[in-house]
Amino acid sequence: MSEQKRTTIILFSGDYDKVMAAYIIANGAAAYDHEVTIFHTFWGLNALRKDETIEVKKTFMEKMFGKMMPRGADKMGLSKMNFAGFGPKMIKEVMKKHNAMTVPQLIEMAQEQDIKLVACTMTMDLLGLSQAELLDNIEYAGVAAYLADAQEGNVNLFI
Repeated sequence: MSEQKRTTIILFSGDYDKVMAAYIIANGAAAYDHEVTIFHTFWGLNALRKDETIEVKKTFMEKMFGKMMPRGADKMGLSKMNFAGFGPKMIKEVMKKHNAMTVPQLIEMAQEQDIKLVACTMTMDLLGLSQAELLDNIEYAGVAAYLADAQEGNVNLFI
């Protein structure tokens, strides 16, 4: 019997196209029976933010970060050709024409495939994000937990 294959992804980027690529790779790996972990850190945490405003007590700086960062995966900009927000609208229209899944749908599929979605607790502290502001059914851990998963990984990616 063969050993369980493992794929780990550090999702650092908060760009819609890069998050989409990370989740396509993750879902593909899970479909090939890999155990998959996506470790969301810095701007990649925005993919896990809930769309709605969650009232939590924050410092002034934490409130500013909260206002400057996109709330939810569907609100992220593109890495190139963002065009003041028109780029994401155009790419989503093209995706719809080609029946491609949106990032929120890819995240939902990842959860259905038991992909481990991990939010970096240190970055959450730095940016003032609370667990209440992030999606349900995700895990919270630091870099040591990611490294433990990555050490066993057959494929390790940084996006």
